[in-house]
Amino acid sequence: MRHFWQGEWVGDEAVALRLDTLDDRTQQVITGPRLNPLVVLAAAEKLDLEQHRASLVSWGLDEVEVDETLDALRHALSRDSLERKLKRELGNLDPARMVRFDFRTPTYEAWVPLGLLAHVTAGNAPAAGVLSAVEGLLSGNLNVIKVASDDSGFTAEVLAALASHDQTGQIAARLVVLHFSSSRTDWMTRMLGAADAVAVWGGEEAITGVTELVKPGARVIDWGPKLSFAYLTRDSWSDVDTLRALAADVCRLEQQACSSPQVIYLDTEDSSQVFAFAERFASVLEQAGPPTREPSQAEWAEITNTVLVTQLEEHLGFTKVHAGGNWRVLADVRFAPRTSPLYRTVWVKPLPRKQITSVLRPMRRYLQTVGLAADRPDTAALARSFVSVGVQRITTPGSMLGGYSGEPHDGVYALQRYSNRVSVQLDDRFATDASLDDLAESRQLPVPPVPVTLKSDFETLQDRPADVYFRSGGSSGAPKLSAYTWADWDEQMWVGAEALLATGLDPRHDRVMNLFFNGHMYASFVSFFSALERMNAVQFPMGGEWDQLDAIAQAIVDNRVDTLLTAPSFVQRLFAEHGSMLKEYGGIRKIFYAGEHFGAQAIARLRDEFGVETIRSAAYATVDAGPVGYQCQASAGKVHHLFTSLHTLEILDRETDRLVSSGEPGRLVFTTHTRRGQRLERYEIGDLGRWVPGDCPCGRQTPRFELLGRTGDVFRAAAQTLNYRRFLTILEDEHSYSGAFQVELNEDARGEELVVRLENGRAPEPAVTHRTLLSLYPEVSEAVEQDGLLTVRVENVPLAEFQRTKSSGKLIAVVDRRSSRSV
Repeated sequence: MRHFWQGEWVGDEAVALRLDTLDDRTQQVITGPRLNPLVVLAAAEKLDLEQHRASLVSWGLDEVEVDETLDALRHALSRDSLERKLKRELGNLDPARMVRFDFRTPTYEAWVPLGLLAHVTAGNAPAAGVLSAVEGLLSGNLNVIKVASDDSGFTAEVLAALASHDQTGQIAARLVVLHFSSSRTDWMTRMLGAADAVAVWGGEEAITGVTELVKPGARVIDWGPKLSFAYLTRDSWSDVDTLRALAADVCRLEQQACSSPQVIYLDTEDSSQVFAFAERFASVLEQAGPPTREPSQAEWAEITNTVLVTQLEEHLGFTKVHAGGNWRVLADVRFAPRTSPLYRTVWVKPLPRKQITSVLRPMRRYLQTVGLAADRPDTAALARSFVSVGVQRITTPGSMLGGYSGEPHDGVYALQRYSNRVSVQLDDRFATDASLDDLAESRQLPVPPVPVTLKSDFETLQDRPADVYFRSGGSSGAPKLSAYTWADWDEQMWVGAEALLATGLDPRHDRVMNLFFNGHMYASFVSFFSALERMNAVQFPMGGEWDQLDAIAQAIVDNRVDTLLTAPSFVQRLFAEHGSMLKEYGGIRKIFYAGEHFGAQAIARLRDEFGVETIRSAAYATVDAGPVGYQCQASAGKVHHLFTSLHTLEILDRETDRLVSSGEPGRLVFTTHTRRGQRLERYEIGDLGRWVPGDCPCGRQTPRFELLGRTGDVFRAAAQTLNYRRFLTILEDEHSYSGAFQVELNEDARGEELVVRLENGRAPEPAVTHRTLLSLYPEVSEAVEQDGLLTVRVENVPLAEFQRTKSSGKLIAVVDRRSSRSV
């Protein structure tokens, strides 16, 4: 017999030797790197289930059952279904990550694996072993799946294929699939004795047998036998469409599913109505197509015996049998529920609604699905009655064997039964830590094997349904739309809140004014509004309006605002025009900025003149990719930690797609693993950066990178490669310049012109700036004085005359007005 053991196909001899190592293997798995569910989702996307059709045929399924099984698995293992399952059952896509549930307190919670999770499957549910194992993987466990004796190898083959699509090897390390009979008690004892939990399918006998073999304290998760039934009120039991739908439920899978109706209850005490309905329903059931599978000899014996006893009771007036070649309708005037021998055998019984509790409550542990046919008021009242006695699912006739993504199974969420909820409560040493895992591990998910997508091709990535759209600011080209689903938005705003906490915003005490720009589908204001909402922080959502600076300054003073979220150019102008009021107030302690460069001299001025204690990046974020990085309190300048929960970052050579060495500058290329509204796989975001080597003093292990400007900041002019950031650094270092700065490129018949635009009243005289740049920027000097290909002009102008993007008002660093651009 072939078995799949942690990536290897092995025989019985190898399994016999390895069963006693399960404890050690479990220790290795649970103390090693945790399995991010996104790895499982990525592998499941690549599965080709059609390749395993032959194994289902060998199992004994006919073509209809094969198609139904494969369709059910495709749906259950689709990315959308697995994401929905994770979010509904465990709260988010990485539930084992130890995170705050309240940003105001350093208390952390997570769902963690149980350890070794054994699965004992049944032969009548071919998809159960695969689905249960995937649930075990999503919850991070080491899974040992004991498949049914009649499993043709389907379960092992599918799970081995799943493992083959994971380049990390973590899925394979968490899968063992064993194919042996339950009568092999030595193997059963050794397997179950090592398990921390056992999920078992089957009847009472199977569940009891498993329970006797597990170690004390092990969790037994029984997916045992269930009883499902239909319930029809007077206004529905004569409706032909209802009867046809109910017949379809009886015939689908030949009643092999737990949700298949075994009984049809009528809301009546009248025996004549029961017998009349049974006759009507028999005529409908007779019209159904041929069965998809035949009962075994033992199953035929049970059917025959049940029918015979029911026929004998006809003489007592209790029953009436209607039967054809492959169907049976058994009318019985007694209330008590009866199990069916299945294969299109269904009971019809009375159950007046006033008797629902007394009749059904004793069976509550077995009740699963009700197919309810009633008018709207009765449906609401009866649904409440049924759930109160233990029914777990209520639907309509024709839908009893259906379901929806994320639906509870047997009244519980499987992933919660396969996990433990844990908490860690700490002190103010962790006041800025949103996740404990960032202090303990550093991992990036692998990138897909696809080419790099250039920023200019961004619009080609929007090929999925989305819910909310934002425009890029246009600072690096024509504005484009970036698409998000609401699930994307919610996840990214939680990450944005983590960024603000790490950088020093304290939601317990800070009074925050949001001064980012809003309207015109611009993202920054609503992004930070949403992040602050998730932090439960005090917020004054004022918005950044250039013609309302006086009102903004007054609102800061009136409302005792001590923290500003803003763009650098906006806050500099606010302090320039209303500095006396703000200095007299003296209450602004923190400024968190985004979207633009904030010069060192400008930061120093705000600290020295106005007493601002903290000036730091609120987050490194883009409209394209959302929040990408965050600054801890040990970060300076443009150094950020990467949000590894969302992104994988590659830093590639400027000319080729090779990875650069540590510390070498290159293009930032991001893969966003949770984005649904838009594919972002190896997307070149338009920025330059480098990895920052060494450990961060803050203690976080997440990788750090330093922003080195936009790729658009590097431009070609007069055969020279020039950098906007270098111009600005020279002016800051030589003249302590802290105002706005812009480069404009023009051309005419005489050649190219480079205009250096500075803020009037804050900059040195143009002639002084001109001399400084030509003396300290050799490439500019060469283009002007040696080659004669470039003219440099310096102009000092009011802040209002700088070129800005229309949608956001952000300063455009490089304005290229040449007809043929060379960047």
